[in-house]
Amino acid sequence: MKVLKNTQKNGFTLVEIIVTMSIFSLVIAAIGLFARDTVYYNNLFSGGLTSYDDARKILQPVTSEIRGASPSSLGSYSIESANSTSFVFYTDTNGDGLKERIRYFLDNGILKRGIIIPSTSPINYLPSSEVVTDVISNLKNNGVPVFTYYDSSYNGNSLPLTEPVSIEDIRLVKITLIIDSDPNRPPLPITVTTQVSIRNLKDNL
Repeated sequence: MKVLKNTQKNGFTLVEIIVTMSIFSLVIAAIGLFARDTVYYNNLFSGGLTSYDDARKILQPVTSEIRGASPSSLGSYSIESANSTSFVFYTDTNGDGLKERIRYFLDNGILKRGIIIPSTSPINYLPSSEVVTDVISNLKNNGVPVFTYYDSSYNGNSLPLTEPVSIEDIRLVKITLIIDSDPNRPPLPITVTTQVSIRNLKDNL
């Protein structure tokens, strides 16, 4: 009786190994791309939320200060100057009875805040004592006014006051911030806007 020898070889052939390695490499590459895209879009989403939240947070104290604008401690008018990129007014920020000079202005894509605390004996506002801080960066308004102004006839659809703005006519201030942390990458710019009436100048608003 003949004994049949098992001629079947154990293990993988070279071709099978190559095919297996190729498939494994494709799977690893796909996982890597997915992880990279997940992190990328996660960062974009987080960045967008951070910019929006920054704008909302800063607009709250800004509107509060503007709403409380009142004559300076020297008796001058509540608003010193107003244009599309700058708004200067007086308000009591700390409740001590003295009115600080507040200046919000756009400078190289950054909304900044300057404050002058009046000196006493005698009371005076010294330009050299102004303290300037950055409020929010990455602004890309590109011609869109940061500040627009309306008079007492504002009804929601009124046209803003034209420049040069007569400060005595201002009753409401609209603030618009267009934020874009990286113009070369998504998401699209975020636009945050709010409007505030000046309480001490309010008549028919």
